[in-house]
Order: sequence, then C-alpha cells, then structure tokens
Amino acid sequence: MPRKPRFYLPNVPVHIVHRGHSRSAVFFEDQDYSTYLYWLKKAAEKYSLSIHAFVLMTNHVHLLVTPKLGEDVSLFMQYIGRRYVPYINHKYGKSGSIWEGRYKACLVQEDTYFLSVMVYIELNPVRANMVESPSHYRWSSFCHNTGVQNIKLIDSHSIYELLGVDKVSRTKAYQALFESHLDKDSMKKISDAWLTGTPLGNDYFREMIENTLVKKVGQDRRGRPSKQTKRALTP
Repeated sequence: MPRKPRFYLPNVPVHIVHRGHSRSAVFFEDQDYSTYLYWLKKAAEKYSLSIHAFVLMTNHVHLLVTPKLGEDVSLFMQYIGRRYVPYINHKYGKSGSIWEGRYKACLVQEDTYFLSVMVYIELNPVRANMVESPSHYRWSSFCHNTGVQNIKLIDSHSIYELLGVDKVSRTKAYQALFESHLDKDSMKKISDAWLTGTPLGNDYFREMIENTLVKKVGQDRRGRPSKQTKRALTP
C-alpha cells in the first residue's frame, strides 16, 4: 500500500510527533537531549520555521511549529534526522534508523486548538507519570511559555501573545490553562488528528484546507455511507 501523502500550508501551524523504532529510546542522557535541541534550532533557522512548543520524551518527541513555506516541514525534519541519527549511532554503536518510520503530523486551526495543543504537548511528562508537574520536566518548552526560563529557539505565536498585554500577564494566563488540564474529548481529538494526519479544527477549517489543496486530506469517515452520500453515488 503506498504511503499516504502529507500536506502543509504556509503559515498554518503543524503538530509533529516522531517516535522511536518499536517505541525504543531515542534519548539516553542529557547530552542527547541537548544535541537534538541544537539541531532543532539550526533546522528552524535554515528553513524559517517558528517553534512554539516542544517536549522531548525518552522515546518520542512532540513539536508545534509554523512554517513560512509548507513544503519546508519535511525538509526541516530531514535536516534534524540526518544529523541526530548519525550522532546516536556513532555514540552508542548502533546502526540504521532510530525512528519508527515517518513522523506523524497534522495541521492545527489557530483560534480553536492552538493553545490546547501547546498544553497537550507540555503535559506529556505528567501523563507518562514521570513528573507531577510540567514545571519539573527539563526537556520541554513549559518553563519558557510560563516565563520561568528563556529558551532561544521558541517563537511566540500571535494566539499566545493575545493571552495578555505584557509578558507577565501572558505567562500567568498560560499557566492557568494547566490548572484544569485537558478534557478527555479534547485529548482524543488531538491524538486522533496527529495519528491519522487529519487537520485539527472545525468543519470550516477542514473545508478551507481541502479547498486550498483541491483534495481530501486525513482519514475518511468510517462506517456506512449516509443516505445523502448514497444518493450522490447513484448514477
């Protein structure tokens, strides 16, 4: 079966997930995390992508980025992989790819799900029972987005900027989003979107994406076709 193509658009945020082969670790010590972040920053600079949120887990990564040119998302990920994989293989005497095939990704509607995806990403260590609070996890963007620490590779998105009139009010408002975490329905929608490549947003957003690309994207609806669909297919 041929690979399902992925589609990106200029200035539309993308949620990217890359997992280790067979869920194996891709980070083993602090230097590995730091090295990945170094190449992440270099790749973002080279391909003019803005990074808004990230988390580096033991065996996978989550990124929320916005490309100036849609096609640069794939080049951005290739750039990181072609530098980080040889680094790991040389350091630990491994060979071949450390990643589980291609990365997963989906387009994200800014005004509906952007902040939810940021929270989803930075809560990963809590959901994995690694820490009690995202502030206790070193390898994520949480401390930057809550104003505790400056991480140079992070660029604030306009949706984040609208949280407050200045840095103090913005970071306080952003931190308040974590007090209620995310409901199960939102979590599932976000997970299903990146797993299937389906645009994360309302019907208008998905229609806009499909009209711009002039093709269907993401996962088709499962189950029996509706009566309306049957009528449309009837000669």
